[in-house]
Amino acid sequence: MRTYRDLFRTQEFTPLFLASAAQVAAQTVSGLALGTLVFTATGSPLLSALAMFGPSLAQVVGATTLLAAADRLPPRTALAGLSLLFALGTAVQAVPGLPVPAVLAVVLVLGAVSALGGGVRYGLLNELLAKDGYLLGRSVFNMSAGAVQIGGFALGGALVTALSPRGTLLAGAALHLAAAVVARFGLGRRPPRATGRPSVRETWRNNALLWSSKPRRRVYLALWVPNGLIVGCESLYIPYAPRHAGFLFACGAAGMLAGDLLAGRFVPRRFRERLAVPLCLLLAAPYLVFAVHPPLPLAAAAVVLATVGYSAGLLLQERLMALTPDALGGHALGLHSSGMLAVQGAGAALAGGVAQCTSPSVGMAVTAAASLGVTLLLAPGLRADGGPPAAGAPGDAPFPVDARGKGLETGGPAC
Repeated sequence: MRTYRDLFRTQEFTPLFLASAAQVAAQTVSGLALGTLVFTATGSPLLSALAMFGPSLAQVVGATTLLAAADRLPPRTALAGLSLLFALGTAVQAVPGLPVPAVLAVVLVLGAVSALGGGVRYGLLNELLAKDGYLLGRSVFNMSAGAVQIGGFALGGALVTALSPRGTLLAGAALHLAAAVVARFGLGRRPPRATGRPSVRETWRNNALLWSSKPRRRVYLALWVPNGLIVGCESLYIPYAPRHAGFLFACGAAGMLAGDLLAGRFVPRRFRERLAVPLCLLLAAPYLVFAVHPPLPLAAAAVVLATVGYSAGLLLQERLMALTPDALGGHALGLHSSGMLAVQGAGAALAGGVAQCTSPSVGMAVTAAASLGVTLLLAPGLRADGGPPAAGAPGDAPFPVDARGKGLETGGPAC
């Protein structure tokens, strides 16, 4: 699969793409509204950051309890049902007079459930496109997310001004409902990728299998930590520039879109292994300029440049898929997605806590420096991996496979 046209000719890719875009739009609009609502009510940078990125913290709960269902539920039913749940939860957050603790409680519940959504969505994408097309397909999803976020933050800012934050949350709920409709009537009926009943025990067992490989551990940490800390920088846009936060978010979405376009379509395969670490460094370095509280044009340029570095995630996901058997593809991608979002929530909490004690600009610079440090620590191991390990390579706990290369479940009951 070499072109974007080939992707959209693939059966079911278009409805999955549209449902994902609608969900991103819903999360963008409602996230900006919720952050504004909480900051207006409390004046707290920490609570504002948690309102926008707190769902990410709750992903760790879903990752340790729900992910076994990612390969064991019919994808269409799971995606439509989850979008309906998000629509209901977002509408509840718009209830007038709802206390801030109750709003944050709903945020955390939806965040835990969304861990399952990532596994189902990207497992289905991997199933539709196979591993040779996953990078290109995921780059399209990421570019769409960037484009939708640019429009969504602009629309969200306008709606917050015109309708109020609560009215904007209702608009977000309507977008979640649209995603449910597209998933239900656009996707075909597919059986689950794995058999057996999903359970907490099975989730833990599969997580342990995925984590048992040293190369996979390095890739997971590189996918989670540098990225998550930089999202902590982004969580401070509202307290850093309350009147221009939407503009900074849009600049970040534009940089991410450009990076995904370059990495997904134009970077030759022979260069991909070498670019992951430099892109992780690029993701953090420009944010150091925020230590001197730069004017808005310089801040916007730094954000655009830094967010090009998010494309490192595409290259690392391709490596992760090469290291993972097909039968656990949805679980592996769900663990990546939920782990990344959990660390993003922790990054938001860290940045918000530093900002609470100092200032938003200092919080952004400190978090960026931490991201740089983590990337430099991981870099030698990532360069040493050089690609998928050979069968039976030291340090890798292999999955039992059948003659077709599919992973087989072993040990313990299915439930």
